[in-house]
Amino acid sequence: MIASLPASRYVIVLLFGIITASFSTNTFAQYDPVQPYKGKTGRNLVETQQWWPDKKKAPEGAPNVVWILLDDVGFGAVSTFGGLIRTPNLDSLANNGLRYTNFHTTAICSPTRAALLTGRNSHSVHMGLFPNTAIGTPGYDGYMPFEKATIAEILRENGYNTYAVGKWHFTPISDATVAGPFNRWPTGRGFDHYYGFLGGSTDQWHPVLWEDTRKVEPETDGKHFTTRIADKAIQYIAEQKSVKADKPFFLYFAPGAGHAPHHVAKEWRDQYKGKFDQGWDSYREAVFKRQQSLGLLPKNAVLPPRQTGVKAWETLTADEKKVFARFMEVYAGFLSYTDYEIGRIVSYLRQNDLLNNTLIVLMIGDNGGSKEGTYTGTIGFADKSQGEDISFLLSQYDKIGTEYTAPNYPLGWSQATNTPFRYWKSDVNAEGASHNPLILYYPNRIKEKGLRTQYSHVVDILPTTIELTGIKIPDFINGYQQRPIQGISLVYSIADAKAVTRHTIQYYELHGGRSIYKDGWKASVYHPRNMFGEAKVTDINFNPPDFSQDRWELYNLNEDWTETKDLAASNPQKLEELKALFDREAEVNKVYPLRNFKEGVVAPEVHAKTVIYQGTTTKTRVPVGKGSISIISAIELPKQNAEGVIFANGGLQGGTSLYILNGKLHYTLTDGIKEVTLTSTTPLVAGKNTIRIDFTNTSAVVLSVNNQHAAEQSIVSKTKYLASIASEGISVGKDLNAPVSKVYPGPYPFTGIVSKIVIEQKVEPTN
Repeated sequence: MIASLPASRYVIVLLFGIITASFSTNTFAQYDPVQPYKGKTGRNLVETQQWWPDKKKAPEGAPNVVWILLDDVGFGAVSTFGGLIRTPNLDSLANNGLRYTNFHTTAICSPTRAALLTGRNSHSVHMGLFPNTAIGTPGYDGYMPFEKATIAEILRENGYNTYAVGKWHFTPISDATVAGPFNRWPTGRGFDHYYGFLGGSTDQWHPVLWEDTRKVEPETDGKHFTTRIADKAIQYIAEQKSVKADKPFFLYFAPGAGHAPHHVAKEWRDQYKGKFDQGWDSYREAVFKRQQSLGLLPKNAVLPPRQTGVKAWETLTADEKKVFARFMEVYAGFLSYTDYEIGRIVSYLRQNDLLNNTLIVLMIGDNGGSKEGTYTGTIGFADKSQGEDISFLLSQYDKIGTEYTAPNYPLGWSQATNTPFRYWKSDVNAEGASHNPLILYYPNRIKEKGLRTQYSHVVDILPTTIELTGIKIPDFINGYQQRPIQGISLVYSIADAKAVTRHTIQYYELHGGRSIYKDGWKASVYHPRNMFGEAKVTDINFNPPDFSQDRWELYNLNEDWTETKDLAASNPQKLEELKALFDREAEVNKVYPLRNFKEGVVAPEVHAKTVIYQGTTTKTRVPVGKGSISIISAIELPKQNAEGVIFANGGLQGGTSLYILNGKLHYTLTDGIKEVTLTSTTPLVAGKNTIRIDFTNTSAVVLSVNNQHAAEQSIVSKTKYLASIASEGISVGKDLNAPVSKVYPGPYPFTGIVSKIVIEQKVEPTN
């Protein structure tokens, strides 16, 4: 039939098939090889003994599983572990389950998540840092091996449905586009469905969203991202249980909270109005006492001194106190609101008689409190020079938490929310980076409520889940022979609060900082480095010292839980023993070579010419170099009512937009603080037009229409306006996510046709 069609129609049929396949909700079929036939075939059905292949089924009564992982939350943040931020739903889960007080993460997001999902150490699954800082070595290339399956792959092979919502941050940066490949996206690593963002963070009011492997055009209903993923989680559960009530599900719920940007509605941030006016020093003291009274700390624990560089609250000016307290009010509201959305999911399970047979593993933070907010807090604009200007921060007071800012709190609050520990996120030499709260909740299994003090690590969550569900890890998954799990199940501790710790050795490494734990002893080293938000090094020309110059410290955590007494000088033999142990663990897990932050990272290739074609509906990322750049738009204008965005990149925090408004062509650039707009003096005509924007090496931007000069503007730097082309990408024919300009409502679609966008760059030599 097809062969008889004209050639042109034949092509259409093929293209339809390709397009349909590209929009399928799940790109990868579950591994399901043909089984040997065990029936008997005859010449007719009377003589035939029919047989059907076995279907994968979970064990009888296997529980549903929910993993919840919060982002950038320290040990002393939430009320569940003595903090002053109210989290009643987390409190309820903990009060009816188990609190683990000696649980650890890898001290930063991607490595923690890789270790969690695979049950193996982060370097051993090639995620020693982020996908976007990958280098060409086994511990850091960002390509998680299929020989080390995720929990989703394992559970799906055992008859579970699997869903992930929220933050991912595993996909190699080169693969994280509509061109794929998609085998290291969530749906390629065992999840039936995914809804969330692929990177490390996103605007919570205007998130960059993917569903399965397709970009989702943002809704304009004003919903917060956390509400969206809670809605989606409930939808996935409802749909699955409506079809197969007895089939268990696995839900991985990973909200953006409390990672920057700290976005939350006014009614949540205002709940804490005035609650933190006493400052971070008082907060630390109050929380430390609460933690002692709750039995969360050893009796001999000591509150360490305030971190070097953080000012005493009483020495701050009135303006500093006012704006710094507001940063914390917003952060607290963000976490309380997230607790509310978690409560909605728990309530749904309870209302539908699913909760008793559901294992909930709730990890409060993938690392300690964030250090990226610097000493003064940040608003998040493209122009970072405003960060230490207190009068400017104060001028933004009412906007903190809204779509017009992307805030992160000051370091004083980071250490406060890490109470009782030192340091903060990514500093693996100290417990403040990696010591996080853990809750296990499972009514059908956990009968003895209370505290558990056994040393544990994020790699232990997978084997704990495997044991509690009663499933088996296949020798082969999707054809790949599986390598051993490195974590140790915590089930031994559930019924016995005094059980001896089984996880006795654990290494840590980030940015060249290292530590090694063994039987309560810990050797550690802080490696100086320069990165955004670095608390100790602010000179951009700083050169990190050689790793051999790093000074190791030694602590006995059995007697000094908060690392206040360095024993390196008094016990050099123990220190050398632990350093040798670190070397052995590092070799096994592919930690070497040590590297400084972003050292060895290959910059994205900048192309002399990039064409974005008509019909593109998602943002297209284009690496931008240091040379001059031109953006040429070929458009077709309708005869009347011409308006809308031709292209846009970025948003309210910084970017550019080319659009027609009130019959005139405009090009707006914003750094998040100030908008600069070029307006064409040359009229557009109905039909075809060519619009050219040139960023020259003379710090100017020039707008031309149909080869005629239309407008020109001097600028300090193009980087802050165009950086989002490489990070978020260009949207064509509309302004997706947060609109760049306040003069039009997003997405403000173009009423004409954008035939193509051409980006031409002068590619400068790399040496």
